[in-house]
Amino acid sequence: MMHDSMDAATIVAYFKGKSILITGSTGFLGKILVEKILRVQPDAKKMYLLVRGTDAALSAKQRVQEEVIGTELFGKLREKHGDGFQQFMQEKIVALAGDITYDNLGLEAPTLEALAKDIDIIVNIAATTNFYERLPYFDDMRRYDVSLDVNVMGVKHLCQFAQQCANLKMFMHVSTAYVCGDRDGLILEKPIQPGESLQQGRYIDIDAELQLVREAKNGLMDVASNSEQKTTERKAMKELGLQRARHFGWSNTYVFTKAMGEMLLEQLRGDKPVVVMRPSIITSVRADPLPGWMQNTRTIDTFIIGYAKQNLPCFLADLSVVMDVIPGDMVTNAMIAAVVAHSEDRSPAAVPVYHVTSSLRNPVTYSVLYESILRHFYQNPRVGKDGKIIPTREIRFFSTTAQFHLYMMLTFKLPLKILQLVNLLLCGFFSRIYNDLNRKYKFVVHLVDVYGPFAFFNGCFEDMNMEQLRLTMAMKTPEDHMFNFDTKTIDWDDYFTRIHIPGVLKYLGK
Repeated sequence: MMHDSMDAATIVAYFKGKSILITGSTGFLGKILVEKILRVQPDAKKMYLLVRGTDAALSAKQRVQEEVIGTELFGKLREKHGDGFQQFMQEKIVALAGDITYDNLGLEAPTLEALAKDIDIIVNIAATTNFYERLPYFDDMRRYDVSLDVNVMGVKHLCQFAQQCANLKMFMHVSTAYVCGDRDGLILEKPIQPGESLQQGRYIDIDAELQLVREAKNGLMDVASNSEQKTTERKAMKELGLQRARHFGWSNTYVFTKAMGEMLLEQLRGDKPVVVMRPSIITSVRADPLPGWMQNTRTIDTFIIGYAKQNLPCFLADLSVVMDVIPGDMVTNAMIAAVVAHSEDRSPAAVPVYHVTSSLRNPVTYSVLYESILRHFYQNPRVGKDGKIIPTREIRFFSTTAQFHLYMMLTFKLPLKILQLVNLLLCGFFSRIYNDLNRKYKFVVHLVDVYGPFAFFNGCFEDMNMEQLRLTMAMKTPEDHMFNFDTKTIDWDDYFTRIHIPGVLKYLGK
């Protein structure tokens, strides 16, 4: 049962003496969450951060130090604690070298037992942020085997661990709003039932899907060299993922496996208190602790950077479509409030699902973002290597695939073919022009391939549960606003122009 009323003081008090296990803490949301809790409640007991040590050289502890504690995001906390900062972090943060894709989270039995006795809250954010990280990662999230491991098996292993935690008060699972697939109209905050597919008459059997991957991989064993085998396997796994996702009615491997993860959670939750959070496209920190702070390129940011680097002459998008975006700090504020609101809810009939989204309460279209980008660059013109000002050019938008392909053909494909021939005759005289044009062509095609589905997504996310949670929040004192997650309070124009675009260019445009 949800609490009647909460204010900042209630929320802060709740985390006193609590031990929290967080997966995905090196990702964007994970870091914001760790920072926020430790800043508002220094008496939290422990933050266990489960991270993969990349190899023996870079241990889990080093990763947490470099990728979490050492980031600019922790500046406010660093100031607050002064010389005692590292000491404070050492007392509060435990880096666990583990991996949710393994049984027992990849931990030794004694560690696991001790952990199970101590944990009050589990927050699973693993893999939700890797989706748009550097491209190899991005590749990983399109691989069926990797996605099933993290987004599905990871949930299974965490559920098994949760059953061993005698004092568990909350298991929060961060999914994505796009588990709904490509739908129009109002999308409800309701759990996905096990086996439920978007294609009528098809039933998802998770074990069968895992078996399918095993068989596909065994069938690839015969490739000659090791590096060849890796490439073949990667390609095969990306193709299989897309094929299975489309077979069941989803647009890509990532959202499909996230949907399966939710099904598994529904099946294995037992009587533990569970909450599912579904954020839409997450953007930079709006207010707290560091406005504009950003990590990993997300959908709309690739677009901003592409424009800044002049790699984006055109794009396939309908500017009147609502893009559902939400600042990262609002997502974590909503997560924190939901943890407190549903703490120790034993076996609710249905798992509470929250759409952490903006399309219903405060919709913003792609045209607002585009105008903000132009405004930013008119006010802050870029200067080229030669010291000359780079003119701010408009992007050509195409709202149909046919128009877009025709334009790409005439502007890129034909000229590239001609340049290729001329270069053969003139021993590569125009190879620089060719390479430049080819780079732009590939960039646009890649962007459209990856982000096209978002640009035409016409669904609107209902957020009644979110609204109820907002209504329980007493906004009486200035303090209470430190957990603000009301998207109505965002002026999108101002946020994009003053906070988000400068932030993206500062933190991602290196």
